[in-house]
Amino acid sequence: MAATTTKPSPLSSSLSKPTPLPLTHKNPPSFSPKTLHKPSFPLKTSSLSHTHKASSFTLRSKNPISEFFPANKQNPDGDFIDYDDDDKPREECGVVGIYGDPEASRLCYLALHALQHRGQEGAGIVCVQDDVLQSITGVGLVSEVFNQTKLDQLPGDLAIGHVRYSTAGASMLKNVQPFVAGYRFGSVGVAHNGNLVNYRALRAKLEDTGSIFNTSSDTEVVLHLIAISKHRPFLLRIVDACEQLEGAYSMVFVTKDKLVAVRDPHGFRPLVMGRRSNGSVVFASETCALDLIEATYEREVFPGEVVVVDKEGVQSLCLMSHPQPKQCIFEHIYFALPNSVVFGRSVYESRRAFGEILATEAPVDCDVVIAVPDSGVVAALGYAAKAGVAFQQGLIRSHYVGRTFIEPSQKIRDFGVKLKLSPVRAVLEGKRVVVVDDSIVRGTTSSKIVRLLKEAGAKEVHMRIASPPIIASCYYGVDTPSSEELISNRMSVEEIREFIGSDSLAFLPIAKLEKMLDNQSPNFCYACFSGKYPVEPGEVKVKKVGDFVDDGLTGSFESIGGGWVQANQTQKEEKDKEFEGSVL
Repeated sequence: MAATTTKPSPLSSSLSKPTPLPLTHKNPPSFSPKTLHKPSFPLKTSSLSHTHKASSFTLRSKNPISEFFPANKQNPDGDFIDYDDDDKPREECGVVGIYGDPEASRLCYLALHALQHRGQEGAGIVCVQDDVLQSITGVGLVSEVFNQTKLDQLPGDLAIGHVRYSTAGASMLKNVQPFVAGYRFGSVGVAHNGNLVNYRALRAKLEDTGSIFNTSSDTEVVLHLIAISKHRPFLLRIVDACEQLEGAYSMVFVTKDKLVAVRDPHGFRPLVMGRRSNGSVVFASETCALDLIEATYEREVFPGEVVVVDKEGVQSLCLMSHPQPKQCIFEHIYFALPNSVVFGRSVYESRRAFGEILATEAPVDCDVVIAVPDSGVVAALGYAAKAGVAFQQGLIRSHYVGRTFIEPSQKIRDFGVKLKLSPVRAVLEGKRVVVVDDSIVRGTTSSKIVRLLKEAGAKEVHMRIASPPIIASCYYGVDTPSSEELISNRMSVEEIREFIGSDSLAFLPIAKLEKMLDNQSPNFCYACFSGKYPVEPGEVKVKKVGDFVDDGLTGSFESIGGGWVQANQTQKEEKDKEFEGSVL
């Protein structure tokens, strides 16, 4: 842990290895508005080969879907289906923290709305008024949880907020963050984005010493570790707790007089800092949240950094020595909004470059380029511009699709996809179509999109995927299926093409992705593409997995967040031997 006594200067958003940041004690900051120069984002396009053979996790060759999704599973209610069609990895959470604004809770509400794409199952806000932490949480979208009356119950100039899609912990109200807990030195609230790979071990250790847990969320472990710390200052309690955590965490804490932001040493999940014109300090998962509430982006919270904001100013220190940063590449591929700056790079420019590379190195004769909206749009624009072919809206996305629908008694094929995506026959009929999507997970949705396009009259359908094949599950706060369910882990590119029914298929090779990222490439995590984990998941069961549904036709709401992913079998055996040895 390192600290100095000089006042911090504005920091750039460079992704070079972070250095210990200054800790301010004497001089309160002038909370004057600052405008820093935004970084430029030069992106290089390079060649790629579109033949990628899945490796490392090759399993027996058979239909990758059937054994996981029974064809005729009945919905318990009979009438309603649980609609969940994306077949995409899920970003788990978004967090926000605001210090020094008299409308903190309302700004928090707006910032959470901007982060709604990061979680739609629950939302909550904790504010501080007269040294008391007040909390309102609920299940549903931000607009469903909060209204004018509820926001009136959250006065004060200090607040944190959270939107949730479950990782560890099922989807229920008691698991909706922020969490608030009291301990002998006061109360603390926390909102967490990420996933702890040693959660079960920490929880078992705490329960052995008498800790009682109210939720099934890994975030509650952090509160217990803060409470039992031997240190007196709150800042040091946080540092003490975080030094015991393994995995991904970007967190904001609130006490009666402090706002604290923390990011894990690898920096898996994003967290940025900004200021409003009145001097209030804002932390958020993405810069799009800053834009909505008119806060100026200053910098990232660096990997391994703890930033404290209170009446003394802004203080910063390092948690521990820094390993190589390993920031989630899927933020740029899928999760973040295109108008955000994540890990010092424009998400829009990254996705456009992915499309340009695909057009250069996996070309095909075509009449029109379309996207799978919304996440494939920017890559498709890049593909179309580079290929010199018109981009058109061949698929229209419905933005009014809820979770539950009444299905007609006469079954409709691909009902879930048709609810969300509608083909435009005038664009597609008789055309050779390139369709750009951000990723393929199980392949179920891709096959139905291809069928939808051909039924609408497309002469040929050529799939272009703006990411490498996903062959491994994520343990760092992204809800992906187990490796056995990932189609790229079970099939070659040609086999996947046959399964989804497209005329051609090309992925973005990981080598070309790394080349495009240039000198920033080593700072990203590619575990979902390679199976090589920066922090090895050492527990037998390491995370809850959701999305156990196929186009909403099977499964139930309770199945979301309802299954455990197994760690690698070799790791399990090693852990079992260690445990037996310790017992003997």
